[in-house]
Amino acid sequence: MTSSALNKWSHFDIGRVSMTNAATAALEEARVESILLLHRHIHGDWGDLDAHDKMQNNLAILLGQRLLSAYDLPTGKTIWVLTTANRASTTLLLKDPSGLAP
Repeated sequence: MTSSALNKWSHFDIGRVSMTNAATAALEEARVESILLLHRHIHGDWGDLDAHDKMQNNLAILLGQRLLSAYDLPTGKTIWVLTTANRASTTLLLKDPSGLAP
């Protein structure tokens, strides 16, 4: 997937977009389109994060650090959207059941 169309009105560059097989399966199961989560991510809607983590993301845009959004699906699973600090890539992945951040 290319990011040029998504980046036209975004807050930051997302680079090359990829998705893990587990995230693909979880999104299909929940009947949620990945583009909707990417749209929210690039427009600063960090999803289901606490206030501290949302503030960290806002600062990360200014400081060039990695960005992480979390979106709870209707199935109870969570998709993380992770953009690298150098903005070279963005990955959608299924949250690890242990809760460990990437």
